[in-house]
Amino acid sequence: MKRFLLAALLICTSPNFVFAQMAVDVHLVETIDIVSVARGGDRDRTYALDATDLIADADLARLVGWQGATAHVDVMSTMGGRPNDAAGTLQGVDSIEVASHHLRLFEAWVEQRIGQHTTVRAGVYDLNSEFYANGSAGLLISPSFGAGSELAASGPNGPSIYPSTALTVRVEHRFDHLAYVRAAVLNGSAGCLGDPQGVDFSFRDGVLLIGEAGVERPGLKLAGGYWRYSQRHADYTEVDGDGVPVRHIDHGGYVLAELQLVGGEGKRSLTAFGRAGVSGGSTTPFQGGWQAGFLVERLVAGRPDSQASFGMSRGVTTPGYRAMLLDEGARPSRAETTFELTYSDRLTKWLTVQPDLQFIADRGGVEKARGVVVGTLRLTIAI
Repeated sequence: MKRFLLAALLICTSPNFVFAQMAVDVHLVETIDIVSVARGGDRDRTYALDATDLIADADLARLVGWQGATAHVDVMSTMGGRPNDAAGTLQGVDSIEVASHHLRLFEAWVEQRIGQHTTVRAGVYDLNSEFYANGSAGLLISPSFGAGSELAASGPNGPSIYPSTALTVRVEHRFDHLAYVRAAVLNGSAGCLGDPQGVDFSFRDGVLLIGEAGVERPGLKLAGGYWRYSQRHADYTEVDGDGVPVRHIDHGGYVLAELQLVGGEGKRSLTAFGRAGVSGGSTTPFQGGWQAGFLVERLVAGRPDSQASFGMSRGVTTPGYRAMLLDEGARPSRAETTFELTYSDRLTKWLTVQPDLQFIADRGGVEKARGVVVGTLRLTIAI
């Protein structure tokens, strides 16, 4: 798989391919994580993970004369261990960890501009690239700072987020540079080319509807969103008299904010971020949660790419999940809590190094469960 991605990159960036130089931007990004999990007196476990993306962005007007259109393709390969098996958390500890390894067509969409302020995207699309996203939390490695856990765990096999996406139509309208509104219709069952089940064209699990509106300008973002599935899904814990899971419509909402407190472009800056989400709380272990933290950019004088971030995340569990833990003889906590501190710096044009430390309390939603310490060294190679 790696050889395929490297060969494709070399071909597409060759001088013989004039179109790539003129209308197509192709680059390769490889993320390597070395993860060590320590759990109290248990033996330390170390894992290596790898995610490689071959990404192409094309201006279709210059390439084929399709005015106002662009295209985006992301082919992804994943390899490595599963550190959360040792950590035993509900929300995960590494944003590139996957349950199975495949060469996937992660994203492939076309965007058409309509007028000056409206765009439409259609294709295989990552929901979290535009919805329920705090850009200033993007440096943190814990998956809980991606899409909120109550949404990330929804649907028959998760929504259209990493590592499996779904067919989507997304519409966005911007009000100059001050505000925006966007909405999307996504296949309710995620699956992309390369997944064992492939792309679902039947839509037998219905669709996921999501909308978000917000104010966005340099140094400030305030937004809120709502999501809802069109079909009922099995309750996480509740069953009827015959032992069949009760089915519910899964839905939820969220708010998020980012505020640059000091600094600005080209200067050392401090940005605070926060968000909170809730759901119907029936088809996943999560009723909601919240995340908050800060990002410091240009932390070290003379190091323009040096960044540091601290974040705290709480995944609030459902009453049904807590009742299940009681039945198993465990004492449930209301939430699982993650604390994360990370630093990142680009050492060369192509290499970024990022040490990271996490502590997870009440792991698995069990009160006073032995805390987990997770240390990660992330290497990002971009060509």
